[in-house]
Amino acid sequence: MNGHVKNMHLQQRVEKAATLLCFLLLLAVDSTKTVAASRNQECGYDLQQTLRLSRQVHKETGNLIKKYKASEGEMAELFCKASVSGIPDPNISGLEPSERIASIYTQLQVFSPHLKRVHEQQMDLQPKSPLLNLINIVRDQSRRLTLRINNIYRNFFPNLPLSEPAGGPTTLPPPQNVFQQKVYGCVVLTTYRKLLTNIFKDMRTLKSKVCRRAPASEFNFFR
Repeated sequence: MNGHVKNMHLQQRVEKAATLLCFLLLLAVDSTKTVAASRNQECGYDLQQTLRLSRQVHKETGNLIKKYKASEGEMAELFCKASVSGIPDPNISGLEPSERIASIYTQLQVFSPHLKRVHEQQMDLQPKSPLLNLINIVRDQSRRLTLRINNIYRNFFPNLPLSEPAGGPTTLPPPQNVFQQKVYGCVVLTTYRKLLTNIFKDMRTLKSKVCRRAPASEFNFFR
């Protein structure tokens, strides 16, 4: 009899322990889903803000190009369609999301010295030109976009180092005459706008790939 009672008590304790274990497992699963949903939402928010900024820089660059062409008169279209060596490629490379984001970051960095050179040349050509303020707006927004891309990469892929542009500092053109400066400036701006178009398209694609379908092993990529 005593043995039977002991067995009943033991069975009851085992059942209670099993019930508690199931409850804890369900709680853990629910908590994981909640955390994953929260991180996914934050991922979408970060990329959405970056999309808005890239669209804004694209818009401001387009406005700058229009004003730039207007200031140059009838020759502007020829300036902007000329072939200039040393201008960075506006295309984005890589297959994986990490490679694409790293490529965006690199291309923004490579273009930065060229935008600075355009500003310096414009200062020499027309020190009081309203274009100077427009160029500064584009440069400032581009710096902000570069920082956002940097932060996104480091948050999503903390275990993958973000490489700096290969080959050291960006190579800029040697001293140019007035005509060459005008051509260079317009080609830099139009090519940079192509890069911004590619960035906007890429970030939309990455948003759907990285945020919505991130596996559990990638949850630590998000803050």
